Amino acid sequence: MDSPIQLLEHTDQATKQMLENVRKRKKKFDDTKLWHYISIYATLSLALIFIAYFYFTIYLHFSYSFLAVLSATINDSFSVSLLSIVLIGLGSMNVLKQQKEKKEKEYQELRCEIVDRSKDLWKKEEEWKNRHIVFETMKKKYDINLYHEKK
Repeated sequence: MDSPIQLLEHTDQATKQMLENVRKRKKKFDDTKLWHYISIYATLSLALIFIAYFYFTIYLHFSYSFLAVLSATINDSFSVSLLSIVLIGLGSMNVLKQQKEKKEKEYQELRCEIVDRSKDLWKKEEEWKNRHIVFETMKKKYDINLYHEKK
């Protein structure tokens, strides 16, 4: 368990475990989101490289006929390889987007569950009055908003 969560005074062990789980899901969501953005930028960069290569090495020389352009493109192993990599990048962007949405949904569901169950998690009067300390810690350390259900 992460030390700032373990050091929280106004929560019981079960609540600390829930907070740790929401922290882990937030981390997984952030990591997946980062990889998704990396895949977007890498694919766009490779697509631009492909377009520039295609234009300067194939299109300018064979622009008189579509079949000549197609034939030259297929015969050029570098352009076929680059096009294949761009298509693989598009597929990975799609897969990572789906993973990102799935992890975001899991994270938001657990975060909303904590917000909904806050009256049950901080039952004692003293714990209820000091729960804002826990909420502030989660917001400052992990950027997890437990004040409201809305994103």
